[in-house]
Amino acid sequence: MKRIFALALSLLLMVFPLAACGSQAGLQDGYYTAQAAEFSHGWKEYITILVKGGSIISVEYNAENASGFIKSWDNAYMQNMLHVQGTYPNEYTRNYAGQLLEGQGEGRIDVLTGATSSHGSFQILAQAVLEQARKGDSSIVFVDTGSKG
Repeated sequence: MKRIFALALSLLLMVFPLAACGSQAGLQDGYYTAQAAEFSHGWKEYITILVKGGSIISVEYNAENASGFIKSWDNAYMQNMLHVQGTYPNEYTRNYAGQLLEGQGEGRIDVLTGATSSHGSFQILAQAVLEQARKGDSSIVFVDTGSKG
């Protein structure tokens, strides 16, 4: 009986560390940024995360134009997109960032109707920024998001 208990305990000790190793495991503390390599329709999207204690505590997702103006601050763009798509940058950027924060990089990011293209870019950028955080590499990584224009 002692032998079975020892064997079960040994197996448990070997399996337990593996259970703790998800794709998010091992995030290094610091700030990490992934940015689109190219402008798309005049904007370059980016994600910046802050990792503390191995957990994501802050996510910023947005886009900037060549002069550094932030897309979600552009009221004219917001009004136009809202009437055409039913959403706008300040809404969908917060939505996607919130999902990444809540899921800690483990969960699925649900698409918001009207922001499908940005959802695709967000997914690519999120994977890249999480990889940077796993490596502890705080340099900005430039990513081909497939959107050019």
